[in-house]
Amino acid sequence: MQIAFLLGSLIGGYLLGSLNASIIIGRLMGVDIRNEGSKNAGMTNALRVLGKKTAVFVFLFDLLKAVISVLLARFLAGRLYPEVLDIGRYAQYLAGLGAVLGHNFPVYFGFRGGKGILASWGVIMILDYRIALLLLLVFVLVVGATRYVSLASITSAILYPLFVIAFNVNLDESTVPYYIALSLVISVLAVYRHRANISRLTSGTESKLGAKPEKKE
Repeated sequence: MQIAFLLGSLIGGYLLGSLNASIIIGRLMGVDIRNEGSKNAGMTNALRVLGKKTAVFVFLFDLLKAVISVLLARFLAGRLYPEVLDIGRYAQYLAGLGAVLGHNFPVYFGFRGGKGILASWGVIMILDYRIALLLLLVFVLVVGATRYVSLASITSAILYPLFVIAFNVNLDESTVPYYIALSLVISVLAVYRHRANISRLTSGTESKLGAKPEKKE
């Protein structure tokens, strides 16, 4: 039954994560955001295509769906298996991974989603707020210095597993290897989802934050 619960945590997180706010709101406004701007179903493109108010809602929604996924898995584990100390941690790792996968590959929208940065940060924030704050600082500094949101996201993603290792490597807990593994998966997934941005960054054609998209003749 514990294995079924853990699998359910992964699936539940995935189904919640698949609720992509920018796609839903865009469709309500008569726009498929995946065909506009950078064609990414995320907050930055929502800001460019749908406006500031919509971007704020997308930010909150995509963040909270990941937070809720992790907290719900943790809560249910405590209620269903109060005698098993580690199952709550395993459940929240799987639920968090599911939320990120759902955002990136949403079952409701043909598996074409966003890049999972906000969803990932929501998961990270619940697992360890210290690491979340460090990554936020890195993100802000890189954006402030370069105005490239993608570069800030990639940098934060690469640093995430290093921070997890630094904060947990000396802890004598059986769940630590799984936590590190989760951080590596989230990091690799984030970098992979930014592969087009990496190509544009190297060629100097990546859009900067606040830059208006060029009009086609």
